[in-house]
Amino acid sequence: MPATAALALAAFVAHAQFPLTAAQDRSVAKSNAVEYLYPEQVTVPAGKPSAIEMHFRIAHGLHINSHTPKDDFLIPTVLSVPASSGVRLENATYPPGVDFTLPIDPKTKLSVYTGDFTIFTRIVAQRGNHLVQAQLRYQACDNNACMPPKTVTVPIDVIGQ
Repeated sequence: MPATAALALAAFVAHAQFPLTAAQDRSVAKSNAVEYLYPEQVTVPAGKPSAIEMHFRIAHGLHINSHTPKDDFLIPTVLSVPASSGVRLENATYPPGVDFTLPIDPKTKLSVYTGDFTIFTRIVAQRGNHLVQAQLRYQACDNNACMPPKTVTVPIDVIGQ
């Protein structure tokens, strides 16, 4: 990336770390930028790796960085499962990001998610019923500013049989 483009992008990101206007903040505060859609409950064989698709929706007009953003200083989207949950996240496969261009620097492309996206996971559950409080960490932005990074709870009832 040319030095001027890097400086412009860094300035945009630095500016984006400031709070949104009061009107923007109120609209975002009413709901999360990312909503977990489903599944609410899954039954899997205890002790065996099982594939689970986790579906999410990003609020209209917003985007979040993909799991593999194009610059190191950008915050990736990451799903995690607490170690104490009785369920282990063996791996997660994230969708590829879509190229997105900022109005301030049309030559630089970001890798983002918009709309609906799915994370394909493999989990291993202990025997029993586990109300897992998984977490999705992301940073949501619109075309003018970014909100602070956020971690939301992704509740899923995992039954290991």
